[in-house]
Amino acid sequence: MQQTAPLEPEKYYHIYTRGNNKETLFREPENYLLFLQLYRKYVAPYAETFAYCLLPNHVHFLVRVKDEKALKPQWLTEDEAKLISIERQLGHLLNAFAKTINNKYSRIGRLLQHRFGRKEVSSESYFTRLVFYIHFNPQHHGLITSFSGWQHSSYHSILSEGKTSLQREEVLTWFGGREAYRKFHEKNAADFESIAPLIQGDVP
Repeated sequence: MQQTAPLEPEKYYHIYTRGNNKETLFREPENYLLFLQLYRKYVAPYAETFAYCLLPNHVHFLVRVKDEKALKPQWLTEDEAKLISIERQLGHLLNAFAKTINNKYSRIGRLLQHRFGRKEVSSESYFTRLVFYIHFNPQHHGLITSFSGWQHSSYHSILSEGKTSLQREEVLTWFGGREAYRKFHEKNAADFESIAPLIQGDVP
């Protein structure tokens, strides 16, 4: 079996997964809400989230794994701390979601194709392009005529001033403010072909 490099503390990653054989993961709006609730339960305590998009048969997140103190808090016993890793928490998320969906829709078998894929984000320019790419995905796949109309991404949460668990201010600072963030998305949505080669390897 091919070994996957572990997710390392304090590094940024694009993580993604999809339905087995491209099967639909989210059949109705409440399924999207369930996935985000489970994400907040299992993953958010151990990773900061900068962007996400949930599509009918796949998901994307841009995260930074928290430092060792967050991954292994002192109040845990030594044995309990050994059971904590971001990979394990991502597995708990997928297993809990699959179990709920299988029970709700009386289905059997594997729901998701594999564990979360990952690609390290190693430059500032890649970070900004990846935020856009994640938000643009629904339009890229022909699900909607304008990415900004998709309800299941972080695009509008980052623009808003309401309460959020996203790293909103860090994202906006990276882009240079709300207006620069919005304009970057609009410009690249109109010229996606120029940015697509820079995201090669980011799947699905």
